[in-house]
Amino acid sequence: MDFLPNKKKSIAIIGAGGIVKDAHLPAYQNAGFDVAVIYDLNKEKAEILAEQFNISKAAQTLDEFHDIANEKDCVFDLAVPANAILDVLSTLPDKSGVLIQKPLGENLTQAKKIFNLCEKKEITAGVNFQLRQAPFICQAKQMIETGEIGELHDIDIKMTVYTPWHLWDFLYELPRVEILYHSVHYIDLVRYFFGNPKSVYARTIKHPKMKDLASTKSNIYMDYGKLKRAAINTNHGHDFGPEHQESYIKFEGTQGAIKIQVGVNLDYPKGREDQFEYNKLSDQKGWQRKEIDGSWFPDAFIGPMAGLMKKLEDPHYEYPNSISDAVETMKVVETAYLSSEKDGRTINE
Repeated sequence: MDFLPNKKKSIAIIGAGGIVKDAHLPAYQNAGFDVAVIYDLNKEKAEILAEQFNISKAAQTLDEFHDIANEKDCVFDLAVPANAILDVLSTLPDKSGVLIQKPLGENLTQAKKIFNLCEKKEITAGVNFQLRQAPFICQAKQMIETGEIGELHDIDIKMTVYTPWHLWDFLYELPRVEILYHSVHYIDLVRYFFGNPKSVYARTIKHPKMKDLASTKSNIYMDYGKLKRAAINTNHGHDFGPEHQESYIKFEGTQGAIKIQVGVNLDYPKGREDQFEYNKLSDQKGWQRKEIDGSWFPDAFIGPMAGLMKKLEDPHYEYPNSISDAVETMKVVETAYLSSEKDGRTINE
């Protein structure tokens, strides 16, 4: 793992929600990272996680949190709602290191303000678009970069699942949901392989049984010209049993293909197993399965934090989760929403 730092820094976490419990803390525990302090407005939640994950201190106030973080020279982990990032970020010391939970604000305007504040405070910041570091994506990236499936020309992402949105109460009050809080991962992933698209065509809509949510279904096409395709298709309301649920990422090259079943989205939050399959024309063996150690949750959450620590010790390190790159992902997200808000052409036109 070339993203691991030579020296691990202690971590100070603001936020004790489900993503911290299910992903951040298990990942840090597996990586041997020390979490020195955790703070949440709901002090009981912070205390429960502190006991469960052997964290030295659940701070009772934000001042106490900062005293401990400064004493331990911690790197910060902000796992707060998108609309709270700016306020919390303003309390952090200048020239610190901070990992910000995605998304980077609720829209592009907020993303730019967060970026500018980090620049002003000389904060080294990363954003937790961790799908890039999922073990199955690392394996796919390696196979693609070594030419095992030829020239990559097609990325197809499809999620036909049932997502229990009620687990995240705050989403019901937001004007943007599906793309901003879920498909943003896939937009970021496509950019990781193809870079920024020339344009974006998108539509995101409600589900008749989930009208209280801004949207739960999306179609996003990222335009890379006449020889590359990148399509994202999500439907979070498929409540008809597991038989025809789908959760996959497929890469096609001129000499082969890779298809990954993303198990965490199936029967969430319990999840099902991942599957990694590939077909190389050169060996004429058809589709084969490869066992991959680890999964998206929690293993991918090691990479963004480890990379941030490495960036802090080596400013020349090309950090794949940098805030500047995250702003580019947020530009695509904003463009997708703008596209969705425009009416399509009628047949008569």
